[in-house]
Amino acid sequence: MTETILALLAACISGSAMAVQGTLNSALSKILGLLQASWMVHLTGLLVLTVLIFVSKAGWPTAHALTPAPWYTLLGGPLNVVIVYLVIVSIPRVGVARATTAIIVGQVATAGIIDHFGLFGLRPVAFSLLKGLGLALLAAGAKLLLS
Repeated sequence: MTETILALLAACISGSAMAVQGTLNSALSKILGLLQASWMVHLTGLLVLTVLIFVSKAGWPTAHALTPAPWYTLLGGPLNVVIVYLVIVSIPRVGVARATTAIIVGQVATAGIIDHFGLFGLRPVAFSLLKGLGLALLAAGAKLLLS
């Protein structure tokens, strides 16, 4: 398999994992509460990462290593809290398929903006008419799934 196919397969598996994760997180929130479930999700994630760092001997991130990192690269953690919380809120109200559909539309639209303007230090990738048509078809398909 080519590197591109492997990367797309990894992204597809990630999407599947997100749908399962959102479902499990929402079920946990019914037992613990919204903030408590989000906290538990992040705590268990921290524990798993701690074990992986020890097992892989990858080493801990240091303040010195973070020095060249732009401030906005550290927003992934807080954004993850927002993402997990909002997924926990949305799935019980609209269902897994509808919530995931809305998530995907939001992701692709935002990704198109990030690509087009080359935000966060990325190489710009122009948003073409064909990509616009693809996004419109995605939105139309989402509308069908959301009805």
